[in-house]
Amino acid sequence: MKNSVVNYLVKRFLRFDKEQPFIFLSALLAYLGILLGVMVLIIAMALMNGFDNEFKKKLTIMNYPLTIMPKFYGAVDKSLLNDLRAQFPELSFSPYVVSSVITRKGDSLEGGYIFGVDFKEEAKVNSVLAKALKGVEPKRFEVIVGKSLKEEFGITPGDKVMYIFTRVNPAGLAVTPLIKRFRVRSVFDSGLLAYDKAYSYTTIESMQRILSLPRYQYSGIHIFSKEPQKDIKKIALVLPDTVAIKGWWQDNTNFFAALKMEKTSLFIVLMLIILIASINIISSLLMTVMNRRSEIALLLSLGATKQEIKHVFLKLGVVIGTAGIVSGALLGLLGIWVLGTFDIVHLPKDVYPTTRLPLDLSIVDFSFIIIGAFVIVILSSYYPAKKASEVDVLTVLRNE
Repeated sequence: MKNSVVNYLVKRFLRFDKEQPFIFLSALLAYLGILLGVMVLIIAMALMNGFDNEFKKKLTIMNYPLTIMPKFYGAVDKSLLNDLRAQFPELSFSPYVVSSVITRKGDSLEGGYIFGVDFKEEAKVNSVLAKALKGVEPKRFEVIVGKSLKEEFGITPGDKVMYIFTRVNPAGLAVTPLIKRFRVRSVFDSGLLAYDKAYSYTTIESMQRILSLPRYQYSGIHIFSKEPQKDIKKIALVLPDTVAIKGWWQDNTNFFAALKMEKTSLFIVLMLIILIASINIISSLLMTVMNRRSEIALLLSLGATKQEIKHVFLKLGVVIGTAGIVSGALLGLLGIWVLGTFDIVHLPKDVYPTTRLPLDLSIVDFSFIIIGAFVIVILSSYYPAKKASEVDVLTVLRNE
């Protein structure tokens, strides 16, 4: 049987039959089911990737790509900082002094951390803080607070905020908490509620003076790197045994593992939609086989092989499925463009790191969706095609 005859039969079997409308309706439902499954899966994967990348971007900034910290018995000082800058000139280094504090304004209290930094160096490793520093140059005992803390406390630039440090001062037979007032100079907005409430920044000299630290002794060093997972190994080789280095991902391993598991689960669940839709392909093809038994028997009696008959019905199922896959992919990409271009869905900023839907469809995910759907379509078409090739010619023609 030539390809032209195969194509003719496929077109003929796809036409609407007034005597058997349910066959065409079943094929149409199969097409629509696969279309919707592929479209939803593409949009869902784009959303999962978008949120994943958005969280990574925000957490990388606020947790810093790499951080050097002292071990229990070690210290980070100026000499180590100079050595690292000399050996890795392509990286940016920012020393810091940090302390846990309780922030107070009026009757409001909030726990968090205050960082003492060199703002010129810190702006190179923290783009969020760099935006807050435009046109601002904080002086001693001036602080930059997060947007969430500002809104919660009703702070305006120029207000004073009290910080109660966890370190205490001995006073005779008792101890008193270390307290210091800072003037608010500016506000940063990371997009992450927890960090905007917990983090505050002041000058490194202010923190060294409050905590009675030597001028060139630090709590650690923040490092900006475009490839932190590679650079962490290089830096670790040259560090002394008294200090350690960690990457931002090491503090968020469980969080991103949960996101990955959620993405995989969503992919499997939505792929089941395509699998359910493929059942309509099976039923549609089986009804076509039952309705066209006499024609199949006639074709076999005229010299068509069973393999050629199988090829006709396999191609029929593939045409229905492929049409659904292509249409679903196009509608899915259109949906991504619409959701990304127009502010249709507005997200609460106190829950998510962005107010607009983050969408990012990777080539790998797109390929998995298309290939997975195509495999399901082929497998669904095979059984009806096999049954068509097994039609008993003598029995059918005798009954006809």
